[in-house]
Amino acid sequence: MALSFIPEAANAGERLDHYLQARLGGYSRARLQAWIKDGRVSVNGAPAKSSTTLHGGERIEVSPADLPPLKAEAEDAPIEILYEDAAVIAVNKPAGLVVHAGAGAHSGTLVNRLVHHFASLSKIGGELRPGIVHRLDRGTSGVILVARTDAAHRSLAAQFSGRTTEKTYLALVEGRVKADSGRITKPIARDPAHRTRMTARLEHGRDALTDYRVLQRFEKFTYLEVRIGTGRTHQIRAHLASIRHPVAGDKLYGAQVAERIFLHAWRIRFDSPATGERVTVEAPLPKELQAWLGAII
Repeated sequence: MALSFIPEAANAGERLDHYLQARLGGYSRARLQAWIKDGRVSVNGAPAKSSTTLHGGERIEVSPADLPPLKAEAEDAPIEILYEDAAVIAVNKPAGLVVHAGAGAHSGTLVNRLVHHFASLSKIGGELRPGIVHRLDRGTSGVILVARTDAAHRSLAAQFSGRTTEKTYLALVEGRVKADSGRITKPIARDPAHRTRMTARLEHGRDALTDYRVLQRFEKFTYLEVRIGTGRTHQIRAHLASIRHPVAGDKLYGAQVAERIFLHAWRIRFDSPATGERVTVEAPLPKELQAWLGAII
């Protein structure tokens, strides 16, 4: 059932999302913004933006969406398994697939697929994120580890926090990187001017460590092997952009637009909680990225 509101003159100057949050306290601001983005909110009969400034007297109509499930629902979709034992599953996540539910995404995630294929996963992350110890950005492809048990989850989490896992990526960046190798240690923080991205151009933030090595140079691009010692949000993307070599295709960080960003989680090394043995898992470079490299040679 649609809800209607007419702001008063006293509300002039308020943002639309702020106005609605004050009147729909049972819903988070993120949920209201998702409804606005999905076209479920209109102002005077026309679609609006969260940042729309009210003047008073407008007619606002809201069509609430159904609440998302309280737990991840199983969905029958394929998963490429790279490795598994009694404690851990390593899967190859394709670009474009969200790892777990979040604002505006409650189905079509990697977790939905995992729940369908595996009867039991770690519950430490909650019922919306079973088995998830770490994640990859939506646009990044490659290997990701999933814990089958709570004990495995705790072991893997300790390895990530203790920086004993080795995470290696392949990235194509814009421009010719001069040094054959390098290390970036700039702290990473939320970009105050663009809240959807991170930045490594401030003096404060969370510590971050990124090492890179040149694999091949092209006329306008450089192909890198990148190893991260920390797992900050958008770490590789923000760090490489900070040295003026954004990941190819990464419009958010200043690169030219492409079908996807050229960032792939190629290899991970960890100690299996099941056997104690050191395990190396690699995800082959996707065909579309192979084709991209072939096109610029």
